[in-house]
Amino acid sequence: MTSSGVLLWPKPEGVTSHDVVARVRRGLPRGVKVGHAGTLDPFATGLLLVLLGRATRVQRYLMALPKTYRAVARLGATSDTGDRDGAIIRTGRVPEALELPTGTFLQRPPAYSAVKVGGERLYARARRGDAVEGEPREVTVHRFEQLWREGDRVAVEVECSAGTYVRQLVAAFGDAYCEELERTAIGPFRLEDADEERVVPLEEALAFLPGHELDGPDARSASHGVPVAWSGPAGPHAPAGIRLTSSSRLVAIAEPREGELKPVVVFEA
Repeated sequence: MTSSGVLLWPKPEGVTSHDVVARVRRGLPRGVKVGHAGTLDPFATGLLLVLLGRATRVQRYLMALPKTYRAVARLGATSDTGDRDGAIIRTGRVPEALELPTGTFLQRPPAYSAVKVGGERLYARARRGDAVEGEPREVTVHRFEQLWREGDRVAVEVECSAGTYVRQLVAAFGDAYCEELERTAIGPFRLEDADEERVVPLEEALAFLPGHELDGPDARSASHGVPVAWSGPAGPHAPAGIRLTSSSRLVAIAEPREGELKPVVVFEA
């Protein structure tokens, strides 16, 4: 296995995202950095992007990609964790119709989540009885569809922005919790393409970012972190990152600013 790029890993249930990273690390030469781009809960399955070598340096761009999930909700019961691993209380209250909201709205991270408050993970505080919810954050649900419903179980598919908690969307049905959860896509990456052996080269993995080809002098400047001229948009409507290439080689990732592209991650010097 090559030691640089993005590995599309089909995570099974019962293991953490950290477990997957540790397993991949054991199969690589010592010293190779390994990370991931978006945690999946132990009970959840599906696509996990494992980052190898220099791909760990672009984690934030991959984590910002929208996600697609398929979930099965159990109605008529609640869970303190929002999923089947928590303390389940049967209420028998099953809603006749479900509200499937789309659009942009505020969502509060659940008490059992990896969000940090005061430098500590929320789930760590919740496990010792000091449950605290995180601050509301803006999320966007692009699509929310009901796939089927059988008795007190219902399957949904959700396309949403990074940072959206499907467990919270399910809990908003009323008395409901997430019984199954599978991540089927992260941006352009699909679960059906997951392969524990194939590493996607970084240049290919970052193809979702717009590119800007540089000539020789500008490529040398960018490779040393020096800004290069830019006549494109800047500000809130500009892309979060732009691939700087030279003869199809990835030189850097830059942030667009007024009149220039500022390299923030450099790959060639």
